[in-house]
Amino acid sequence: MIKRTLYFSNPCYLHKKNDQLVFEQKEQNIFKNVPIEDIGMVVLDNSQITISNALIMALMDNNTAVLNCNWQHLPEGLMLPVTGHHAFTEMVRYQMEASEPLKKKLWQQTVVAKISNQALLLNLLGIDNENMKYWASQVKSSDPDNYEGRAAAYYWDNIFSDKNKFRRHRYGAPPNNLLNYGYAILRGTIARSLVGSGMMPFTGIHHRNKYNPYCLADDIMEPYRPYVDYMVLNILDENEKIDELTTEIKSKLLSVPATDILIDGQKSPLMVGAQRTTASLMRCFQGELRKIVYPVFDV
Repeated sequence: MIKRTLYFSNPCYLHKKNDQLVFEQKEQNIFKNVPIEDIGMVVLDNSQITISNALIMALMDNNTAVLNCNWQHLPEGLMLPVTGHHAFTEMVRYQMEASEPLKKKLWQQTVVAKISNQALLLNLLGIDNENMKYWASQVKSSDPDNYEGRAAAYYWDNIFSDKNKFRRHRYGAPPNNLLNYGYAILRGTIARSLVGSGMMPFTGIHHRNKYNPYCLADDIMEPYRPYVDYMVLNILDENEKIDELTTEIKSKLLSVPATDILIDGQKSPLMVGAQRTTASLMRCFQGELRKIVYPVFDV
């Protein structure tokens, strides 16, 4: 079952009652209930939201990701359960003991999947992708020749080619703001799935940064990024003004977990596909599989 993403942008009180999330706005006499078991992610986008610890505990027990936004309405913090798997200690041991050669092979697979999906999106847009397909075929263990970087440079030079010489940068001009928001939702979805599969999201197979608690999530989300990119392209076609993240734009980006993807020959919502990907990653750490299951971009 696909879990729901709940977005709260007005001052309110969130608490737990009878295994349900209760939303209260007493001034407007608004009260709404949502079963906690149906929730996959909660986005808090107002500094005047009050949330009870009992609800937080229940959300963590349900392996629900809680995303906080800052004053610019951009995702700032992510809360996840410490243990999301019944055999958590054993699963983490497999993750921590994974050999460097294995992690390098897994990163090779990840880069190939990422470049291949970027190439498929470019092809959908009618942009030549022969060099992308060649680069994907040349990636070696750990990607020592940085084909990921070469592909990224070509990809970003072309995907928004009619958007005034777009340059991808976290703090860059729009549509970077849309990409940042969509990637944050994607990151939360992948991190949630990693925890549910018994892994800690801070120990990556490639990304290493002592200030980043989500290195593994940043690794595994790479082949999924083109789904966000495609969503942003559609938003750009429908909106002339994108300097501000409006409620309508956020609503579309919040649907990232429910986006249909093709994975292992089957269509499924992205959130479900992410669970298949992270489960396959854990089986690679356990020595039961040799390859991570990633989606193939198809819309």
